[in-house]
Amino acid sequence: MLTEALTTERVDGSVSAVHDALTANGLGPYFGTPCGVLAPLLSLLERGGDYHVVAREDNAVGVAAGASLAGACPVVLMQNSGLGQSVNALASLVVPYRIPMLLIISMRGTAPDTTTENLAMGRLTGPVLEGLGIGYEYLTGAGAERQLAKAATVVREKRLPCALLVRPDEFAWKV
Repeated sequence: MLTEALTTERVDGSVSAVHDALTANGLGPYFGTPCGVLAPLLSLLERGGDYHVVAREDNAVGVAAGASLAGACPVVLMQNSGLGQSVNALASLVVPYRIPMLLIISMRGTAPDTTTENLAMGRLTGPVLEGLGIGYEYLTGAGAERQLAKAATVVREKRLPCALLVRPDEFAWKV
C-alpha cells in the first residue's frame, strides 16, 4: 500500500507539474489522439476545454498548423506510432514552412513497454525526429517547468517545431 501511495503521489505530481508548466507557458490549443501513456495528462487537459480529440495524428498536425498560422502555440499529443503516421505532414508542411508547434510524444516500445508491435517505433522515434530536424528531449515531471519554458521559447521565438518525449512510466503507465 505504501508503494502504491507513493506511486500515485509521484504520478499526480508529475502529471500536475507538466500540466501546470504547459498552462504557465501559454501553450495551446491542444490536439491529440487517445493514448494510454498520456491519459492522465489528457484527462487534465480535457478539463480546461482547450483539448481537441482528432481521429488521426497527421490530421492533428494539420489542424495544429492552422492554429499556429492563426497565432497560437499549439501542442500535438500522440504516441510515437502516430509520429510514424505524421511523418509526411511534418516533412512536407511543418518543417519546410517553419510552422511552430510542440509535439508531446509517448514512447511506446521503450522500457518498460516491451510489446512486440511497438519496439520498432521505440527504436525509430529519435532518428525520425533527427531526420526531420526537430529537436527533442525526454520530458520529466521534475524538469517540466524548465523544459516547457524552453519548448515555448523554441516554438514562440524561434518559430520552430520541437518535441518532448514521454517515457511509458512517467505517468505510471503499466504493461
